[in-house]
Amino acid sequence: MRLKLPRGFRYAAVYAGIRKRKKNDLGLIVSDLPAAAAAVFTTNRVQAAPVRLARRHLRESGGVARAILANAGNANCATRTGDRVALASCLALARRLKIPVREVLPASTGVIGVELPGRLILDAIPALCARLKHGRFAEVARAILTTDTTHKTAAAEMALSGGTVRIAGMTKGAGMIHPRMATTLAFLVTDASLAPAALRAMLREATESSYHRLSVDGDTSTNDMAAILANGASGIRPAGRDRTIFGEALAKVMEELASQIAGDGEGARKRITILVSGARSVEDAARMARAIANSPLVKTAIAGADPNWGRILSAAGSAGVALDPSRVDISLQNVTVCRGGLAASFSEKELKGKLAARECLIRFAIRGPGRASARFWTCDLTEDYIRINASYRT
Repeated sequence: MRLKLPRGFRYAAVYAGIRKRKKNDLGLIVSDLPAAAAAVFTTNRVQAAPVRLARRHLRESGGVARAILANAGNANCATRTGDRVALASCLALARRLKIPVREVLPASTGVIGVELPGRLILDAIPALCARLKHGRFAEVARAILTTDTTHKTAAAEMALSGGTVRIAGMTKGAGMIHPRMATTLAFLVTDASLAPAALRAMLREATESSYHRLSVDGDTSTNDMAAILANGASGIRPAGRDRTIFGEALAKVMEELASQIAGDGEGARKRITILVSGARSVEDAARMARAIANSPLVKTAIAGADPNWGRILSAAGSAGVALDPSRVDISLQNVTVCRGGLAASFSEKELKGKLAARECLIRFAIRGPGRASARFWTCDLTEDYIRINASYRT
């Protein structure tokens, strides 16, 4: 289905020669108007040069940006020339677009520790800018992929009191996925008019219910970044109830993107949705859900369609949250396998058949006064994950 894209943005992608295989590896998003900008970044202590520079540019501009420049195939991290390459790329693009350099946000993804030849990006910028067009959103979404098997996009359109507002987002990620106050690469655009501070608060809240509820392998990247640009091209500034509607729509778009990443995890054959309910707080629910999602034993059991619910109970019990196992009920594919912390009666043959499906649902319900819940996405763990990552660099 064709996305309804926000007004006032153009997109382009080219092959700059960063990838070994001839496939677009440089993407550009440009707002025709100065846009309010907000971003969240990796909390890994090892941070790529574009992450550091994008942070700086947001501070210097006061939360205003006109362009996002992203490359795939090289993380530009832990290299001798990383800072120089990131800044030179932004300067070259800023000159071409005739905008302040602080209004360019750089991003990179790919192999860590390999020098990124800056000349490749500089030489590609003229052709990249010449290709800018409103309808090339999907081209950029494909250009930023690494081990992903498909591009990932989502959009929403809202009828607010003053008219229609749109949000569109793209993301990438299949491995090294365990966001903590950040995400994999994600770029969102909207034609709503919002102040940078309001946009920043909405992005953080939406990240909490989306990318902070996602894990593929428990590794947090050095390059994580989610950025949003709001250029006001719709002429509509959401306020009051409209702002709430906009925030909810932003969260739904980001949740859809996060869910797509879980379904495309490296080597994955199944997307797993984990629902924890009855916890004392959302934080407790999320911690238990995350422990279940990150358990290799749970992930491999799902890969083998094995209804080994004991692994789920054990993982939740390791989350550091007070838990009485005698109050726990667990279901797989809506089949109860554990009641009150003990085995429930079920047909193993029938459940194994249901667990062979592409989508897997784990429900972990705690009986008692708790009312908090959390949803988490992950994927199964297969031998293909090892194959992909054993030769990722070579």
